[in-house]
Amino acid sequence: MQTVDFFTPIVDDPYLYGQIAAANSLSDVYAMGGRPVTALAIAAFPQDGLHTDDIAQIFRGGFDKLREAGVALLGGHTVQDREIKFGYAVTGAVDPQKILTNTNARPGDRLILTKALGTGVVGTAIKFGRASEDLIDRATTQMRMLNKAAAEAIAGVEGVHACTDITGFGFAGHASEMALGSNVTLEIDLKALPIIPGVLQIASQNRSGGMKTNEEHFGHGVEFLAGDRLANDARRDVLFDPQTSGGLLISVAAESAGKLADNLNKAGIRGDIVGKVIVATSKNLRIG
Repeated sequence: MQTVDFFTPIVDDPYLYGQIAAANSLSDVYAMGGRPVTALAIAAFPQDGLHTDDIAQIFRGGFDKLREAGVALLGGHTVQDREIKFGYAVTGAVDPQKILTNTNARPGDRLILTKALGTGVVGTAIKFGRASEDLIDRATTQMRMLNKAAAEAIAGVEGVHACTDITGFGFAGHASEMALGSNVTLEIDLKALPIIPGVLQIASQNRSGGMKTNEEHFGHGVEFLAGDRLANDARRDVLFDPQTSGGLLISVAAESAGKLADNLNKAGIRGDIVGKVIVATSKNLRIG
């Protein structure tokens, strides 16, 4: 399997940026039940205005995260650009009989999410100096965490039917894609969704352009069961918040959900049951 991902800085620390970019680039492979093997760096840096030490720290952060994942860095390509960009093209291996897709969720399945939401809100707040150091630490700790342990926990459980990682389309977008591809509806318990502590308090003042785009594109397929009572609820915004290096959304048979949640928790990973899969309705998502 082959995947590629890169993006502009979302944190000020170049080493952390490199780590987050690497974790994010590897995520698709883990979401498909694979093992990342090799990577090629993709980078763009301005000709002036960026110290060579900062560039070195970006590459170092990425390399250290690849090493943590057991991935060999084979090389890469760098170009000049006015805007910094960094990431990797990743090659992974997978047993053809064990490939996970986002198109096989089944009615009756439970939905498990492995990371809290809200990194897009935090990233926007960082740009405008509106994020506390504690909030930044919580978000960056999560973003640089590999989905490796979550993938290994999944591999040890029978009955996992579908999986996707939550990234730029936000929770609502990626969940909608799973619903559409599987011809089902996902019923989500809004209050069960894990959200980075501190995000709800600043969400309304830190809406990114990506959040607006996601809501415009996917919102028509979302039914809010509480109606107007959620109109001013910050959790509604977080549903559409574009994530960086987000967690895995897993559709697993009901009888296996408890075991999978336990496996994730034992590995130090969140295992929040956030909803269930039902027979397809007129909407992709039902949020209650």
